[in-house]
Amino acid sequence: MSSGEQVLWRHGPGKTGCGLRPLLAVLLLVGTTAGFPADLAAARQDFIAGQYEKCASAAQQALQAKQDPEEWGSLLCDTLLTLGRYSEALAVATNALASEPRSIRLRWSAREAFLRNGQTMAAAGLVADIARLFSTRSWIYRDPKDLIVYGRVALLDGMDPKLVLDRLYDRLKKSSPNLREVYLASGELALDKHDFALASRLYQEGLKGLPNDPDLHFGLAQAYAPGDQKSMLASLEKALELNPNHVGSLLLLTDHRIAAEDYPAANDLLDRVAKVNPWHPDAWAYRAVVAHLKNELDAESGARETALRFWPTNPRVDYLVGKKLSEKYRFAVGASHQKRALSLDPDYLPAKSQLAQDLLRLGEETEGWRLADEVQRADAYDVEANNLVALHDVIRKFQTLTNQHFILRMNSREAALYGSRALGLLEAARARLSAKYGLTLAEPTLVEMFNDQKDFAVRTFGMPDNDGFLGVCFGGVITANSPASRPARHFNWESMLWHEFCHAVTLQLTRNKMPRWLSEGISVFEERQANPAWGEQLNPRYREMILGQDLTPISKLSSAFLAPKSPVHLQFAYFESSLVVQFLVENFGQAQLLAILRELGQADDLNALLAKHTVPLPQLEKDFASFARKTAQQMAPGLDWEKPAASVFRGLGRGPGADDSAADPLPALSDGSWTAWSKSRPTNFWVMTRQAERLMDQQQWAEARPVLEKLVELYPGATGGDCAYLKLATVCRALGETNTERQVLTRFAERDDEAVDAYLRLMELASATRDWPDVITNALRYLAVDPLVPSPYRYLARASEETGQAQPAIEACRALLELDPANPAEVHYHLAKLLFAEGDSAARRHVLQALEEAPRYREALRLLRRMQTGNTNALPQTTAAVEARQ
Repeated sequence: MSSGEQVLWRHGPGKTGCGLRPLLAVLLLVGTTAGFPADLAAARQDFIAGQYEKCASAAQQALQAKQDPEEWGSLLCDTLLTLGRYSEALAVATNALASEPRSIRLRWSAREAFLRNGQTMAAAGLVADIARLFSTRSWIYRDPKDLIVYGRVALLDGMDPKLVLDRLYDRLKKSSPNLREVYLASGELALDKHDFALASRLYQEGLKGLPNDPDLHFGLAQAYAPGDQKSMLASLEKALELNPNHVGSLLLLTDHRIAAEDYPAANDLLDRVAKVNPWHPDAWAYRAVVAHLKNELDAESGARETALRFWPTNPRVDYLVGKKLSEKYRFAVGASHQKRALSLDPDYLPAKSQLAQDLLRLGEETEGWRLADEVQRADAYDVEANNLVALHDVIRKFQTLTNQHFILRMNSREAALYGSRALGLLEAARARLSAKYGLTLAEPTLVEMFNDQKDFAVRTFGMPDNDGFLGVCFGGVITANSPASRPARHFNWESMLWHEFCHAVTLQLTRNKMPRWLSEGISVFEERQANPAWGEQLNPRYREMILGQDLTPISKLSSAFLAPKSPVHLQFAYFESSLVVQFLVENFGQAQLLAILRELGQADDLNALLAKHTVPLPQLEKDFASFARKTAQQMAPGLDWEKPAASVFRGLGRGPGADDSAADPLPALSDGSWTAWSKSRPTNFWVMTRQAERLMDQQQWAEARPVLEKLVELYPGATGGDCAYLKLATVCRALGETNTERQVLTRFAERDDEAVDAYLRLMELASATRDWPDVITNALRYLAVDPLVPSPYRYLARASEETGQAQPAIEACRALLELDPANPAEVHYHLAKLLFAEGDSAARRHVLQALEEAPRYREALRLLRRMQTGNTNALPQTTAAVEARQ
């Protein structure tokens, strides 16, 4: 196969006759790689380094001189294929085969040449020839390169990939540890099966002995591509340093630029590919993608035709076009391309697998799951297909909750706990956002919440290793993590669902033609509009980034979501995007934003639409940068935000501004440098924070209090688990000032949507003063973060009953029973009492369950007698009893 090119063809199980016996018979005969003449080694190195014309010239001269037609013929054929000289490559391969009719390496090269010239039957015939020759004369093919060819053919014929990897390729590595072809073949096998972790290990293994091989660096980049963009780019940079003409690397980099919506850069890369190979089908497929995204339909059609010029039935062209368009959320268009690919080759599994996922994302589940099952049965070793089929079994066990507008699927236990609440939240989001954006959704929205993060990742991305998302919307389908999927990492699931449903509105309004930054920006903006505590908030770290060098121009903002410097830079991309939307609405109005969205559905150039409905883009970017800086400067303007220089500290702990915190703690104090620096800065945020922490460490609560009160006064918008509000609440509690503690926590809870400890403490304090509305408020806040623990339900049950809200109290008691309470008899009794007062016949069952747990339970016995007499008057008040038993 040509250097630096991706696999272009993949047959399913065939009938070429490859079997296990000839493979096992030859394994003991594996030897070391034969030496090559110096000029052949030099020519191969020229090929690896991308000096293709020089390599082709040397190979042509060698063949004219009647030198080894197998080695030189294969090398020249591969070189001409890389250069796009397909007909010449085929002539070279067939001529060389005439001289070396038993060569399986020449047949493999010729197979590629036949495919590139559209002669698929002849290519299949060569595969059958290789299998026949090997099965009848296996002792002839002892050279490791011959055995690698046989391994590839065996895989095409359906041999167990693990057997090929373990029993052939691994043994070849031991006998020929510096044979690059065996590492390339092993890595390609893993990539073909979507086992990216294995592929990464295999390519890294090869690079230990061959650190300057661009093909191995490219393979490693492919392994990183699905989940580690930074490492992918580093590997591509190394590959292109070693071979500036490396076609595969240039194409993968093109893919990355398209994902970043940097289409000029993508076209520049494709121009570089064209200088090497003007007819590369993948390059023309990418040109078709870019043309489609720019709404240049004639150019798109022409690029596709050019991609199929030499091989009119090549299914990879439509597969690649469709896959990239689906990654841009054009699932319907992407699915049509996969169907087109399958019309050219019904057995082309990549297209069938992609079509399955497209249909699932479009909500066409019956056909999507059927295709996924077909792919898995055709290739039992494909990791992605196996993941999908296993996931289908999980989803079948989910409980489905429905109403007129939503189909909600989730784990049955979680459905019992908060399923109705989730449906209510989605209904509220639909009522508000559909009206605001003027969109009537014709079909119900499918929402699937997964209690296992890996299941969410498989449903969303096809693979289980992407844990950077809480939820994803495809338009009419939303997939989301449930609170159970991240037990140690709290998040507000209500805010997340609101965010994702906003995507459902805007994506369908624009026919899925939204740049990522605008889509995410609107959703985060609408979170804050629904609840000021939701969504990304301006914080000290973001303030520093805005006033520093981290603000991304609007025209490049989608690229900020790819390969961010750190997790906080990714979160900042969400915040900045929402700030752009806020800027547009405040300066040009909601009507102009709606006009942009509506017209975006008919066109694709957002920058032109921004200029049309606001001001020219350069001016818009300049104005937004000023707006962002002004917003940052207005955050707690009474505080001095200057940071101490690194010399003030001794490198202990994290420095101010570390990436994983909104208001980062300072490192340990140095000697006198800190004292000298801080003395003249009484209102410095970092100085005051350090001073308060030091006093608290020494339990000087009274001295810490005024410092923290001043911090809260100057920075009232603080949030996060280490902010001044929580420190001040701790100080007040230590001083016994419960009322002040409650006031501080209340202010904090209004600003932070994940502060479960604060919510719990507020429930405790409000319950003590019988402030039941406040108990309910904080119980609901808690449940929006973690609905899987009993404490908030206990508080909610009592407070709801005390305020005469029977139904919420009943629901809270039922949730408690789902959570296996320590005293189930008390909960059953309490629920029976509430149901009896409502005239619900289920009351009798619950009072009997209470007596089953505690046969001498007097209140339950008295309630049972009332049920038998039908007396609903004078039901016992059991709040004190509940408290006693808890």
